[in-house]
Amino acid sequence: MRILLASPESAVWNSRKHIHMGLGYLAGTLLAHGYQVEIWDASVEEGIETLAKKLSRDPFEVVCLSAPTPLIVNAWQAATVAKQHGALTILGGPHLTLMPHESMEKPQVDLVVRGEGETTLVEIIQALGEFSTFQTPNPRPLTPDPRLLSNILGLSWRNAEGKIMHNPSRPLVDDLDSIPFPAHQLFKIERYTNLNPLTDGLDMQARAYTIVTSRGCPYKCTYCSKPVTGNTWRARSVENVLAEWSWLVKDLGATEIGVTDDIWNLDKTRAKELCRALIKAKLNHIPWVTVHGMKVNNTDAELFQLMKQAGCRRVGFGVENGDDWMLQHVIKKGQTVDMARQAMRWAKAAKLETMCFFIFGMPGETEASMEKTIRLALELDPDLAHFMMAAPFPGTEMWETLKKHGDVFSDTMDWSQLAIQSEKAHFAFGDLDKETVERKFHEAHRRFYLRPHRMARILARQDTWQRFPYYLKTAANMLLGWGERQAK
Repeated sequence: MRILLASPESAVWNSRKHIHMGLGYLAGTLLAHGYQVEIWDASVEEGIETLAKKLSRDPFEVVCLSAPTPLIVNAWQAATVAKQHGALTILGGPHLTLMPHESMEKPQVDLVVRGEGETTLVEIIQALGEFSTFQTPNPRPLTPDPRLLSNILGLSWRNAEGKIMHNPSRPLVDDLDSIPFPAHQLFKIERYTNLNPLTDGLDMQARAYTIVTSRGCPYKCTYCSKPVTGNTWRARSVENVLAEWSWLVKDLGATEIGVTDDIWNLDKTRAKELCRALIKAKLNHIPWVTVHGMKVNNTDAELFQLMKQAGCRRVGFGVENGDDWMLQHVIKKGQTVDMARQAMRWAKAAKLETMCFFIFGMPGETEASMEKTIRLALELDPDLAHFMMAAPFPGTEMWETLKKHGDVFSDTMDWSQLAIQSEKAHFAFGDLDKETVERKFHEAHRRFYLRPHRMARILARQDTWQRFPYYLKTAANMLLGWGERQAK
Protein backbone atom coordinates (compact mmCIF):
# COMPACT_ATOMS: atom_id res chain seq x y z
CA MET A 1 0.00 0.00 0.00
CA ARG A 2 1.42 3.37 -1.02
CA ILE A 3 0.73 6.33 1.26
CA LEU A 4 1.35 10.02 0.54
CA LEU A 5 1.52 12.51 3.41
CA ALA A 6 0.84 16.01 2.10
CA SER A 7 0.68 19.58 3.33
CA PRO A 8 -1.15 22.30 1.34
CA GLU A 9 0.19 25.80 0.90
CA SER A 10 -1.41 29.19 0.38
CA ALA A 11 -0.61 32.87 0.26
CA VAL A 12 -1.47 33.32 3.95
CA TRP A 13 2.11 32.43 4.90
CA ASN A 14 5.04 34.61 4.00
CA SER A 15 8.35 32.78 3.51
CA ARG A 16 7.97 29.69 5.70
CA LYS A 17 10.35 27.08 4.47
CA HIS A 18 10.99 24.75 7.40
CA ILE A 19 10.00 21.11 7.39
CA HIS A 20 6.56 19.93 8.50
CA MET A 21 7.21 18.04 11.74
CA GLY A 22 3.68 16.64 11.94
CA LEU A 23 4.11 14.85 8.63
CA GLY A 24 7.61 13.82 9.66
CA TYR A 25 6.35 12.07 12.79
CA LEU A 26 3.53 10.34 10.91
CA ALA A 27 5.97 9.16 8.25
CA GLY A 28 8.44 7.91 10.84
CA THR A 29 5.75 5.87 12.57
CA LEU A 30 4.44 4.39 9.30
CA LEU A 31 7.97 3.44 8.21
CA ALA A 32 8.56 1.78 11.58
CA HIS A 33 5.50 -0.40 10.88
CA GLY A 34 6.76 -1.38 7.45
CA TYR A 35 4.60 0.82 5.23
CA GLN A 36 5.71 2.62 2.07
CA VAL A 37 5.30 6.37 2.50
CA GLU A 38 6.34 9.64 0.86
CA ILE A 39 6.01 13.30 1.87
CA TRP A 40 4.73 16.06 -0.43
CA ASP A 41 5.01 19.58 1.04
CA ALA A 42 3.44 22.20 -1.21
CA SER A 43 5.68 24.93 0.20
CA VAL A 44 8.63 23.43 -1.70
CA GLU A 45 6.83 21.31 -4.32
CA GLU A 46 4.18 23.52 -5.93
CA GLY A 47 6.65 25.51 -8.01
CA ILE A 48 8.09 22.31 -9.42
CA GLU A 49 5.14 19.93 -9.66
CA THR A 50 1.53 20.31 -8.54
CA LEU A 51 -0.24 17.67 -6.49
CA ALA A 52 -2.40 16.77 -9.49
CA LYS A 53 0.64 16.17 -11.67
CA LYS A 54 2.34 14.23 -8.89
CA LEU A 55 -0.65 11.88 -8.50
CA SER A 56 -1.07 11.51 -12.27
CA ARG A 57 2.55 10.47 -12.61
CA ASP A 58 2.89 8.58 -9.33
CA PRO A 59 -0.45 7.35 -7.90
CA PHE A 60 -1.08 6.50 -4.23
CA GLU A 61 -3.85 4.48 -2.61
CA VAL A 62 -4.00 6.78 0.43
CA VAL A 63 -3.42 10.54 0.60
CA CYS A 64 -3.22 12.11 4.08
CA LEU A 65 -3.46 15.89 4.43
CA SER A 66 -2.53 17.98 7.44
CA ALA A 67 -3.82 21.53 7.89
CA PRO A 68 -4.08 24.31 10.48
CA THR A 69 -7.12 26.58 10.34
CA PRO A 70 -5.83 29.08 7.71
CA LEU A 71 -5.04 26.24 5.28
CA ILE A 72 -8.14 24.07 5.75
CA VAL A 73 -9.77 25.31 2.51
CA ASN A 74 -6.58 24.42 0.65
CA ALA A 75 -6.67 20.97 2.27
CA TRP A 76 -10.23 20.42 1.02
CA GLN A 77 -9.14 21.42 -2.46
CA ALA A 78 -6.19 19.02 -2.29
CA ALA A 79 -8.52 16.26 -1.08
CA THR A 80 -10.67 16.81 -4.18
CA VAL A 81 -7.60 16.35 -6.36
CA ALA A 82 -6.66 13.18 -4.49
CA LYS A 83 -10.17 11.73 -4.89
CA GLN A 84 -10.06 12.47 -8.62
CA HIS A 85 -6.99 10.23 -8.75
CA GLY A 86 -8.70 7.38 -6.92
CA ALA A 87 -7.12 7.83 -3.48
CA LEU A 88 -8.73 7.41 -0.10
CA THR A 89 -8.37 10.75 1.74
CA ILE A 90 -7.52 11.21 5.40
CA LEU A 91 -7.33 14.67 6.97
CA GLY A 92 -5.77 15.60 10.29
CA GLY A 93 -4.21 18.48 12.19
CA PRO A 94 -5.30 21.25 14.58
CA HIS A 95 -8.37 22.46 12.68
CA LEU A 96 -9.61 18.92 12.06
CA THR A 97 -9.28 18.11 15.76
CA LEU A 98 -11.38 21.13 16.68
CA MET A 99 -14.00 20.87 13.93
CA PRO A 100 -14.02 17.32 12.51
CA HIS A 101 -17.70 17.35 11.53
CA GLU A 102 -17.19 20.32 9.20
CA SER A 103 -14.68 18.38 7.09
CA MET A 104 -16.56 15.07 7.27
CA GLU A 105 -19.46 16.86 5.56
CA LYS A 106 -17.21 17.32 2.53
CA PRO A 107 -17.68 14.42 0.07
CA GLN A 108 -14.00 14.47 -0.86
CA VAL A 109 -12.99 13.73 2.74
CA ASP A 110 -13.17 10.04 3.69
CA LEU A 111 -11.72 10.06 7.22
CA VAL A 112 -10.63 12.59 9.83
CA VAL A 113 -7.98 11.94 12.48
CA ARG A 114 -8.32 13.93 15.70
CA GLY A 115 -5.54 14.63 18.17
CA GLU A 116 -2.07 13.10 17.99
CA GLY A 117 -2.27 10.96 14.92
CA GLU A 118 0.65 8.52 14.91
CA THR A 119 -1.12 5.49 16.40
CA THR A 120 -4.50 6.35 14.89
CA LEU A 121 -3.11 6.47 11.36
CA VAL A 122 -1.31 3.15 11.74
CA GLU A 123 -4.53 1.50 12.94
CA ILE A 124 -6.42 2.97 9.97
CA ILE A 125 -3.88 1.58 7.51
CA GLN A 126 -4.02 -1.78 9.25
CA ALA A 127 -7.81 -1.74 8.95
CA LEU A 128 -7.55 -1.07 5.23
CA GLY A 129 -5.67 -4.32 4.85
CA GLU A 130 -3.25 -5.31 2.15
CA PHE A 131 -4.40 -4.59 -1.39
CA SER A 132 -2.96 -5.51 -4.75
CA THR A 133 -0.70 -3.15 -6.67
CA PHE A 134 -2.43 0.13 -7.48
CA GLN A 135 -3.56 0.19 -11.10
CA THR A 136 -4.26 3.13 -13.39
CA PRO A 137 -6.16 4.62 -15.16
CA ASN A 138 -9.01 2.85 -13.33
CA PRO A 139 -7.79 2.50 -9.75
CA ARG A 140 -9.86 0.47 -7.33
CA PRO A 141 -10.70 2.74 -4.38
CA LEU A 142 -10.09 1.39 -0.90
CA THR A 143 -13.22 0.62 1.10
CA PRO A 144 -12.54 0.41 4.84
CA ASP A 145 -14.51 -2.13 6.86
CA PRO A 146 -16.87 -0.07 9.10
CA ARG A 147 -16.62 -2.73 11.80
CA LEU A 148 -12.89 -2.11 12.07
CA LEU A 149 -13.13 1.68 11.90
CA SER A 150 -15.59 1.81 14.79
CA ASN A 151 -12.91 0.66 17.23
CA ILE A 152 -10.22 3.20 16.30
CA LEU A 153 -9.88 5.95 18.91
CA GLY A 154 -9.56 9.52 17.63
CA LEU A 155 -11.24 8.75 14.30
CA SER A 156 -14.21 10.39 12.56
CA TRP A 157 -15.80 8.39 9.72
CA ARG A 158 -19.08 7.45 7.97
CA ASN A 159 -20.98 4.26 8.59
CA ALA A 160 -22.64 2.13 5.90
CA GLU A 161 -25.67 4.46 5.89
CA GLY A 162 -23.47 7.51 5.39
CA LYS A 163 -23.93 8.83 8.93
CA ILE A 164 -20.94 10.70 10.33
CA MET A 165 -19.49 8.95 13.36
CA HIS A 166 -17.03 10.36 15.90
CA ASN A 167 -15.22 7.72 17.91
CA PRO A 168 -13.98 8.54 21.43
CA SER A 169 -10.81 10.59 21.60
CA ARG A 170 -7.44 8.89 21.88
CA PRO A 171 -5.49 9.53 25.10
CA LEU A 172 -2.22 11.37 24.68
CA VAL A 173 0.96 9.32 24.60
CA ASP A 174 2.69 9.60 27.97
CA ASP A 175 6.06 8.22 26.86
CA LEU A 176 7.24 10.39 23.97
CA ASP A 177 10.43 8.33 23.73
CA SER A 178 8.29 5.46 22.43
CA ILE A 179 7.36 7.42 19.30
CA PRO A 180 9.75 6.82 16.36
CA PHE A 181 11.87 9.76 15.22
CA PRO A 182 10.40 11.90 12.43
CA ALA A 183 11.38 10.70 8.94
CA HIS A 184 13.73 13.64 8.36
CA GLN A 185 15.37 11.72 5.53
CA LEU A 186 12.20 11.95 3.41
CA PHE A 187 12.25 15.75 3.18
CA LYS A 188 13.95 17.42 0.22
CA ILE A 189 16.03 19.46 2.63
CA GLU A 190 17.88 21.37 -0.09
CA ARG A 191 14.59 23.11 -0.96
CA TYR A 192 14.03 24.42 2.57
CA THR A 193 15.70 27.79 2.89
CA ASN A 194 15.43 28.81 6.54
CA LEU A 195 13.58 28.59 9.84
CA ASN A 196 11.56 31.77 9.24
CA PRO A 197 11.08 34.05 11.04
CA LEU A 198 13.91 33.39 13.46
CA THR A 199 16.67 33.00 10.90
CA ASP A 200 16.29 36.25 9.01
CA GLY A 201 19.89 37.36 8.73
CA LEU A 202 21.34 33.87 9.09
CA ASP A 203 22.57 31.41 6.46
CA MET A 204 20.03 31.25 3.64
CA GLN A 205 21.62 28.07 2.26
CA ALA A 206 21.59 26.18 5.55
CA ARG A 207 20.46 22.57 5.77
CA ALA A 208 17.90 23.63 8.36
CA TYR A 209 16.21 20.81 10.25
CA THR A 210 13.76 21.15 13.13
CA ILE A 211 13.39 19.12 16.30
CA VAL A 212 10.64 18.81 18.93
CA THR A 213 11.93 18.04 22.42
CA SER A 214 8.55 18.28 24.18
CA ARG A 215 4.87 18.53 23.35
CA GLY A 216 2.26 20.91 24.69
CA CYS A 217 2.08 23.85 27.09
CA PRO A 218 0.20 24.09 30.43
CA TYR A 219 -0.39 27.84 30.17
CA LYS A 220 -3.76 29.12 29.00
CA CYS A 221 -3.14 32.23 26.92
CA THR A 222 -6.45 33.39 25.51
CA TYR A 223 -5.16 33.62 21.93
CA CYS A 224 -3.67 30.11 21.87
CA SER A 225 -5.40 26.93 20.73
CA LYS A 226 -3.94 23.55 21.69
CA PRO A 227 -6.45 21.07 20.31
CA VAL A 228 -3.90 18.32 19.71
CA THR A 229 -1.85 18.45 22.93
CA GLY A 230 -4.30 20.07 25.33
CA ASN A 231 -3.04 21.95 28.40
CA THR A 232 -0.39 19.34 29.07
CA TRP A 233 3.39 19.32 28.84
CA ARG A 234 5.26 16.10 28.11
CA ALA A 235 8.99 15.98 27.62
CA ARG A 236 11.26 13.56 25.82
CA SER A 237 14.26 12.34 27.76
CA VAL A 238 17.52 14.16 27.21
CA GLU A 239 19.05 10.93 25.88
CA ASN A 240 16.28 10.51 23.31
CA VAL A 241 16.57 14.12 22.10
CA LEU A 242 20.35 13.84 21.92
CA ALA A 243 20.11 10.71 19.75
CA GLU A 244 17.92 12.51 17.19
CA TRP A 245 20.09 15.65 17.34
CA SER A 246 23.18 13.53 16.65
CA TRP A 247 21.45 11.83 13.71
CA LEU A 248 20.56 15.20 12.17
CA VAL A 249 24.11 16.53 12.50
CA LYS A 250 26.27 13.48 11.84
CA ASP A 251 24.19 11.53 9.32
CA LEU A 252 21.93 14.09 7.61
CA GLY A 253 24.40 16.96 7.53
CA ALA A 254 22.35 19.56 9.42
CA THR A 255 24.02 22.97 9.50
CA GLU A 256 21.22 24.64 11.46
CA ILE A 257 18.58 23.30 13.86
CA GLY A 258 15.36 24.87 15.10
CA VAL A 259 13.74 23.80 18.38
CA THR A 260 10.01 24.03 17.64
CA ASP A 261 8.53 23.20 21.06
CA ASP A 262 5.69 25.36 22.30
CA ILE A 263 7.69 25.85 25.51
CA TRP A 264 10.93 23.86 25.59
CA ASN A 265 12.18 25.50 28.79
CA LEU A 266 9.20 24.74 31.06
CA ASP A 267 11.50 22.47 33.09
CA LYS A 268 14.58 24.64 33.54
CA THR A 269 16.63 21.81 34.99
CA ARG A 270 15.94 19.58 31.99
CA ALA A 271 16.73 22.43 29.57
CA LYS A 272 20.11 22.89 31.22
CA GLU A 273 20.76 19.15 31.14
CA LEU A 274 20.10 19.10 27.40
CA CYS A 275 22.54 21.97 26.87
CA ARG A 276 25.21 20.18 28.89
CA ALA A 277 24.57 16.98 26.92
CA LEU A 278 25.04 18.84 23.61
CA ILE A 279 28.32 20.27 24.85
CA LYS A 280 29.58 16.90 26.11
CA ALA A 281 28.62 15.18 22.82
CA LYS A 282 30.44 17.91 20.86
CA LEU A 283 27.29 18.81 18.94
CA ASN A 284 27.55 22.47 19.90
CA HIS A 285 29.29 23.51 16.68
CA ILE A 286 25.93 23.51 14.84
CA PRO A 287 23.90 26.72 15.47
CA TRP A 288 20.35 26.36 16.71
CA VAL A 289 17.42 28.67 17.47
CA THR A 290 14.20 28.50 19.49
CA VAL A 291 11.67 28.93 16.70
CA HIS A 292 8.48 29.40 18.72
CA GLY A 293 9.99 31.42 21.52
CA MET A 294 10.71 30.81 25.20
CA LYS A 295 8.69 31.52 28.31
CA VAL A 296 10.36 34.48 29.98
CA ASN A 297 9.38 33.38 33.50
CA ASN A 298 11.24 30.06 33.23
CA THR A 299 14.72 31.43 32.63
CA ASP A 300 17.82 32.49 34.51
CA ALA A 301 21.31 33.71 33.65
CA GLU A 302 22.83 30.21 33.83
CA LEU A 303 20.35 28.81 31.28
CA PHE A 304 21.28 31.40 28.66
CA GLN A 305 25.00 30.95 29.28
CA LEU A 306 24.61 27.19 28.82
CA MET A 307 22.52 27.71 25.68
CA LYS A 308 25.27 29.87 24.21
CA GLN A 309 27.92 27.25 25.03
CA ALA A 310 25.66 24.54 23.54
CA GLY A 311 25.57 26.31 20.18
CA CYS A 312 22.37 28.34 20.46
CA ARG A 313 22.57 31.44 18.31
CA ARG A 314 19.20 33.11 18.65
CA VAL A 315 16.36 32.98 21.18
CA GLY A 316 12.80 34.19 20.81
CA PHE A 317 10.44 35.43 23.51
CA GLY A 318 6.66 35.70 23.54
CA VAL A 319 6.48 39.17 25.07
CA GLU A 320 3.08 39.89 23.45
CA ASN A 321 2.19 43.17 25.19
CA GLY A 322 3.76 46.08 27.05
CA ASP A 323 0.87 46.52 29.49
CA ASP A 324 0.81 44.37 32.64
CA TRP A 325 -2.97 44.69 32.94
CA MET A 326 -3.37 43.30 29.43
CA LEU A 327 -0.98 40.44 30.17
CA GLN A 328 -2.80 39.50 33.37
CA HIS A 329 -6.46 40.08 32.59
CA VAL A 330 -6.79 39.82 28.79
CA ILE A 331 -3.99 37.62 27.47
CA LYS A 332 -3.59 35.67 30.74
CA LYS A 333 0.03 35.05 29.86
CA GLY A 334 1.30 34.21 33.33
CA GLN A 335 4.16 36.71 33.08
CA THR A 336 4.91 40.40 33.56
CA VAL A 337 6.71 43.07 31.59
CA ASP A 338 9.56 43.05 34.13
CA MET A 339 10.03 39.30 33.57
CA ALA A 340 10.50 39.99 29.86
CA ARG A 341 13.00 42.75 30.65
CA GLN A 342 15.03 40.42 32.88
CA ALA A 343 15.04 37.55 30.37
CA MET A 344 16.24 39.91 27.65
CA ARG A 345 19.05 41.21 29.91
CA TRP A 346 20.23 37.66 30.63
CA ALA A 347 20.04 36.64 26.95
CA LYS A 348 21.98 39.69 25.77
CA ALA A 349 24.58 39.20 28.53
CA ALA A 350 25.12 35.69 27.13
CA LYS A 351 25.69 37.31 23.71
CA LEU A 352 22.69 35.55 22.16
CA GLU A 353 20.77 37.17 19.33
CA THR A 354 17.20 37.94 20.38
CA MET A 355 13.75 38.17 18.88
CA CYS A 356 10.47 39.20 20.50
CA PHE A 357 6.89 38.53 19.45
CA PHE A 358 4.21 41.19 20.00
CA ILE A 359 0.44 41.01 19.39
CA PHE A 360 -1.78 43.95 18.45
CA GLY A 361 -5.55 44.20 18.73
CA MET A 362 -6.49 41.71 21.45
CA PRO A 363 -10.05 42.07 22.81
CA GLY A 364 -9.81 44.71 25.52
CA GLU A 365 -6.83 46.39 23.87
CA THR A 366 -6.70 50.19 23.73
CA GLU A 367 -4.59 52.63 21.76
CA ALA A 368 -2.74 53.37 25.01
CA SER A 369 -1.88 49.71 25.60
CA MET A 370 -0.65 49.35 22.01
CA GLU A 371 1.54 52.42 22.54
CA LYS A 372 3.01 50.73 25.63
CA THR A 373 3.80 47.68 23.49
CA ILE A 374 5.63 49.79 20.92
CA ARG A 375 7.62 51.55 23.62
CA LEU A 376 8.55 48.23 25.22
CA ALA A 377 9.75 46.90 21.86
CA LEU A 378 11.96 49.98 21.48
CA GLU A 379 13.26 49.58 25.04
CA LEU A 380 14.04 45.86 24.73
CA ASP A 381 15.53 46.44 21.27
CA PRO A 382 15.78 42.79 20.17
CA ASP A 383 17.64 41.90 17.00
CA LEU A 384 14.26 41.10 15.44
CA ALA A 385 10.78 42.22 16.46
CA HIS A 386 7.83 40.28 15.06
CA PHE A 387 4.60 42.29 15.28
CA MET A 388 1.41 40.30 14.66
CA MET A 389 -2.34 40.89 14.45
CA ALA A 390 -4.48 39.05 16.98
CA ALA A 391 -6.13 36.13 15.18
CA PRO A 392 -9.16 34.41 16.77
CA PHE A 393 -8.68 30.70 16.17
CA PRO A 394 -11.40 28.16 17.01
CA GLY A 395 -10.89 26.57 20.41
CA THR A 396 -9.40 29.67 22.01
CA GLU A 397 -10.89 31.81 24.75
CA MET A 398 -10.57 34.75 22.36
CA TRP A 399 -12.78 32.92 19.85
CA GLU A 400 -15.50 32.43 22.46
CA THR A 401 -15.27 36.06 23.58
CA LEU A 402 -15.64 37.36 20.04
CA LYS A 403 -18.53 35.04 19.28
CA LYS A 404 -20.40 36.81 22.05
CA HIS A 405 -19.21 40.38 21.71
CA GLY A 406 -16.99 40.91 18.68
CA ASP A 407 -17.31 41.73 15.02
CA VAL A 408 -15.60 38.97 13.07
CA PHE A 409 -17.76 35.99 12.24
CA SER A 410 -20.20 35.21 9.47
CA ASP A 411 -21.90 32.15 8.01
CA THR A 412 -19.47 32.24 5.08
CA MET A 413 -16.27 32.52 7.10
CA ASP A 414 -13.13 32.27 5.02
CA TRP A 415 -10.72 30.42 7.29
CA SER A 416 -7.74 31.61 5.25
CA GLN A 417 -8.28 35.08 6.71
CA LEU A 418 -7.18 33.89 10.15
CA ALA A 419 -3.44 34.26 9.66
CA ILE A 420 -1.21 35.97 12.20
CA GLN A 421 0.91 37.27 9.34
CA SER A 422 -1.99 39.37 8.10
CA GLU A 423 -1.62 43.12 7.79
CA LYS A 424 -5.33 43.69 8.42
CA ALA A 425 -7.13 43.55 11.75
CA HIS A 426 -9.39 40.53 12.02
CA PHE A 427 -12.06 42.07 14.22
CA ALA A 428 -13.31 45.14 16.07
CA PHE A 429 -14.02 44.96 19.79
CA GLY A 430 -15.59 47.49 22.13
CA ASP A 431 -14.40 51.02 21.41
CA LEU A 432 -11.36 49.87 19.45
CA ASP A 433 -11.89 49.90 15.69
CA LYS A 434 -9.91 47.98 13.06
CA GLU A 435 -8.43 51.11 11.56
CA THR A 436 -6.75 52.08 14.83
CA VAL A 437 -5.26 48.61 15.27
CA GLU A 438 -3.85 48.65 11.74
CA ARG A 439 -2.47 52.17 12.19
CA LYS A 440 -0.60 51.21 15.38
CA PHE A 441 0.58 47.96 13.78
CA HIS A 442 2.23 49.82 10.88
CA GLU A 443 3.47 52.50 13.25
CA ALA A 444 5.22 49.82 15.32
CA HIS A 445 7.15 48.59 12.29
CA ARG A 446 8.16 52.09 11.26
CA ARG A 447 9.27 53.22 14.72
CA PHE A 448 11.21 50.02 15.35
CA TYR A 449 12.85 49.34 12.00
CA LEU A 450 13.39 52.86 10.61
CA ARG A 451 15.74 53.93 13.39
CA PRO A 452 19.19 54.79 11.96
CA HIS A 453 21.12 52.08 13.85
CA ARG A 454 18.50 49.50 12.89
CA MET A 455 18.58 50.43 9.22
CA ALA A 456 22.38 50.21 9.24
CA ARG A 457 22.25 46.67 10.66
CA ILE A 458 19.68 45.57 8.07
CA LEU A 459 21.67 46.99 5.18
CA ALA A 460 24.82 45.26 6.46
CA ARG A 461 23.21 41.82 6.41
CA GLN A 462 24.09 39.57 3.49
CA ASP A 463 20.63 38.04 3.24
CA THR A 464 19.07 41.51 2.83
CA TRP A 465 20.61 41.65 -0.63
CA GLN A 466 20.12 37.94 -1.37
CA ARG A 467 16.39 38.34 -0.74
CA PHE A 468 16.01 41.98 -1.74
CA PRO A 469 12.64 41.64 -3.60
CA TYR A 470 11.10 39.89 -0.56
CA TYR A 471 12.37 42.50 1.89
CA LEU A 472 11.31 45.35 -0.39
CA LYS A 473 7.77 44.01 -0.52
CA THR A 474 7.76 43.47 3.25
CA ALA A 475 8.97 47.01 3.82
CA ALA A 476 6.23 48.41 1.58
CA ASN A 477 3.51 46.50 3.40
CA MET A 478 4.74 46.69 6.97
CA LEU A 479 6.81 49.84 7.26
CA LEU A 480 5.15 52.18 4.80
CA GLY A 481 1.69 50.74 5.36
CA TRP A 482 0.48 50.79 1.79
CA GLY A 483 -3.28 50.52 2.00
CA GLU A 484 -3.23 51.78 5.55
CA ARG A 485 -6.46 53.39 6.64
CA GLN A 486 -6.53 56.37 8.95
CA ALA A 487 -8.21 56.06 12.32
CA LYS A 488 -11.78 57.15 12.44
